[in-house]
Amino acid sequence: MVDQLLTEIAGIDASSDQLLIIGATNMPWDVDPAFKRPGRFDKMIFVAPPDREALKAIFEIKLKDKPVGAIDADELAQMTELYSGADIENVIETATEQVISEIMTTGIERVIEMADIKEALHNTKPSTLEWLRTIRNYVKYANQSGLYNDVEEFLDKHKKSVI
Repeated sequence: MVDQLLTEIAGIDASSDQLLIIGATNMPWDVDPAFKRPGRFDKMIFVAPPDREALKAIFEIKLKDKPVGAIDADELAQMTELYSGADIENVIETATEQVISEIMTTGIERVIEMADIKEALHNTKPSTLEWLRTIRNYVKYANQSGLYNDVEEFLDKHKKSVI
């Protein structure tokens, strides 16, 4: 498959300067070196977990159409450093299921409150931690070419959280 894709990329008309081929992976260390040569996938871009403002926006978007009480998205963003958008989706889904279960048991309807989301957060961890711990070893032992410099910078800023 690697050879076939490389052949297809090489067969693209070189005069086509309006063509951009993008690949995505969560395991850049497993990408065949032949893909990383100039003219192929020669630039790697690290997409970090959402920052605080992005986390706040994700909470606001994910909670928009749900029956919620007073929710402080700012506080939730502070509590969810290194969480991905999917992690936040999971937290909200967990809190929602917890409230629905309570409603089914008691027969008393209520909205999702801040305490429900905090409880769901207490029972979860960011899925990005395992990946960041794995790539930390690649940064430490296999970054001679500077391929992971942007990841190294991110890890330096978040040392306490990634340990």
